[in-house]
Amino acid sequence: MNLKYMYIIALALAPMAGCAQAPETAKDGMNETKKDNPYYSRTDKTKLDLSDEFWQSVLSEDVYYIARKKGTERAFTGKYWDHEGLGDYYCGACGNHLFVSDSKFASQCGWPSFFEAISETSVEYVRDSSHGMIRTEVVCGRCDGHLGHIFDDGPPPTHKRFCMNSVVLDFEPKD
Repeated sequence: MNLKYMYIIALALAPMAGCAQAPETAKDGMNETKKDNPYYSRTDKTKLDLSDEFWQSVLSEDVYYIARKKGTERAFTGKYWDHEGLGDYYCGACGNHLFVSDSKFASQCGWPSFFEAISETSVEYVRDSSHGMIRTEVVCGRCDGHLGHIFDDGPPPTHKRFCMNSVVLDFEPKD
C-alpha cells in the first residue's frame, strides 16, 4: 500500500485512538516565541530545565501544544512538509540547530522528513508507547521539546525518517 495512503488512513483513525491533534486555528508564532523567550538562542547549547509554566508563558499556543504536550499537527498542513528551500532548521521553542536542508527529503507522509540530524546531540530519542503503538519519539537535545518521531523507512545512507512537526521548526534560509 502506498505510504501516503497509509498515513491518510492512520489520520482518519487517529481521533478514535485518542491521538492529540494541534488546533485547526494554529498559526506560526515563531517571531512571538523568539521575542518573548529569553532562552531562545541559535548559539547557546546549554541544556535547559525549565518549568512547564515558563514554557507556556513564552511559547505560542500551537508551539507549546506540540513541544510540551506532545501534540501533532495535521498531515499536509504544516508549512515545511513540502518546503524545498536551502537552509537550516532550528527548534522553534529554544533555537537549537536540528537539521539542514540537505538532509530533507520528500517522503510524502505529510510532515517534513529528514534522514539525519545535524549532530548526535541536537536531538534525543525516547521510547513512546502512547496510543497503543511502540515508536521512538524525537525531542530537542537542548529543551526536550517534542519534535516528532523517527522511523526506519528513510532513504540511504541512514535509512531513517525523522518525521517532524512544522510548527516546532524554525527555518533560516541560506544567503
